[in-house]
Amino acid sequence: MGDLWTGSWIAALAVGVFVWGLIGWAGFRYRRRKRDGEVAPRQTRYNLPMEILYTLTPLLIVGVLFVFTVQTQNKVLAGAEGSTAGVSGPQGGSPDRVIDVVGQKWSWTFNYRESQTASGGTDVWETGTINASPDLYLPVNQTVRFNLTSPDVIHSFWVPAFYFKMDAIPGRPNPNTFDMTPTREGVFIGKCAELCGTYHSAMIFRVHVVSEEEYEAKLAQLEEAGNVGTNYGSRAYVEPDLAPQGGEAEGEGE
Repeated sequence: MGDLWTGSWIAALAVGVFVWGLIGWAGFRYRRRKRDGEVAPRQTRYNLPMEILYTLTPLLIVGVLFVFTVQTQNKVLAGAEGSTAGVSGPQGGSPDRVIDVVGQKWSWTFNYRESQTASGGTDVWETGTINASPDLYLPVNQTVRFNLTSPDVIHSFWVPAFYFKMDAIPGRPNPNTFDMTPTREGVFIGKCAELCGTYHSAMIFRVHVVSEEEYEAKLAQLEEAGNVGTNYGSRAYVEPDLAPQGGEAEGEGE
């Protein structure tokens, strides 16, 4: 992803310098001189070779960027390495952990589906509000499968340090799914990358990549707090002053 981003900027800069150079050259070369008087410069109405060049060049640039974009997208979906958070790991197979991510106006709910893992366990969840951003915990060096859903409008789950984002789309029988394996501990910021309404900018969350011991401790903490089962945010938050203040989810539990 970083290579695609860098390559796109280099291509854009090269095209920009070329175009700016032509504009500067044309402005200087064909500037009006006193000796020209009121005589207009020679007008050129048609130049078929130049028109073909002007048409094919942008198509070529867009085509090349399209090919590299598709190749990069396939690598990212397959879990190719290269993010600043050290995320890697191919999609498919049996993940170590499963987390259902719910994007809702205007926060996130994270359902830790421990019952779907090989070791089994109790499902727990954590939700945020407009007033309180939620925290997503991931165990380091373990493959996590994310299932993205939404009860209201399209949101986009984005962690810039992971070099990855994917939409959470309402009304789909099968959620968007991807796998990743964080290989470096740390705290990273996530956000919604899809303009989803008035308080879109409030959809911030923190990602904590921690040891397995810390991860298990977090799940135990949620269980002790009574956040047992799943929560898919069946009722969206409407206004900030109506959002719960204590981090309590406004939705249905199972």
